[in-house]
Amino acid sequence: MAMKLMEGRKGQDWINLVLAICLFISPWIIGFAAETTPAWNAWVAGFVLGALALATLSAFAEWEEWANLVIGLWLIVSPWLLGFMASTNTMATHVVLGVLVVAASAWAVWDFRHPHAHA
Repeated sequence: MAMKLMEGRKGQDWINLVLAICLFISPWIIGFAAETTPAWNAWVAGFVLGALALATLSAFAEWEEWANLVIGLWLIVSPWLLGFMASTNTMATHVVLGVLVVAASAWAVWDFRHPHAHA
């Protein structure tokens, strides 16, 4: 049972790793690599998310999921705080990936705190 729960959380960590990769490559794919602020925001947040996902895949720690949640929230508000909300594709990329990161991280925290919900 505990192993099954850990495998479920690993799935969420794989989701976060894929989202981190998507975020990291988004400046080139979406076409905002020349826009310094949003590009660096995506690269740094993507790198940190990826590092946390890899760390959590090797050994689960709840604080890493909370850190992912904070990064996801940052991605959602960063277009307004950093001033690139007028660039629709760039803003949408950050907000959508931020929402997905928040959802995956909140799901992992909920699973950790409610282990019997799967029984």
